[in-house]
Amino acid sequence: MAVVTFTEEFTSSIPAPRLFKALILDADNLMPKIAPQAVKNVELIEGDGGPGSIKQMNFGEGSQIKYVKHRIDALDKENLTYAYTMIEGDSLMEKIESVSYEMKFEASPDGGCKGKNISTYKTKPGVEIKEEDIKAGKEKAAGVFKLVEGYLLANPDAYA
Repeated sequence: MAVVTFTEEFTSSIPAPRLFKALILDADNLMPKIAPQAVKNVELIEGDGGPGSIKQMNFGEGSQIKYVKHRIDALDKENLTYAYTMIEGDSLMEKIESVSYEMKFEASPDGGCKGKNISTYKTKPGVEIKEEDIKAGKEKAAGVFKLVEGYLLANPDAYA
């Protein structure tokens, strides 16, 4: 099993608490609303939505991936941090055992925020993963971020 870690930093003009609420705390409701073609729905499979809970995200028609399951590892609303692990998914799991994500949002001096996302990929034995292998996934994640950011800019009272 190989372990590969990528760190990405991001900035936004949206204040950290507001972006955290939309992107993390209410994403299960927001994503199907603003991107129904991408995310059909999110189901809470086990738990109360806090650490230890399991969620299943079902993707829209035409998606190569039908679903993924995530386990919430940590959720700190005061410090705006979130960690979760992708533990199951149809075509994704042929090469990957799990993917863990750690996200942190911080206020920036301009009133917006900056943040960091650390992704740790654990591959199945004998599988080598390269950065270009996950480029499409990173681009989709960046697209989701921009979609939520655009929604918040267009709806200044949402998640205020």
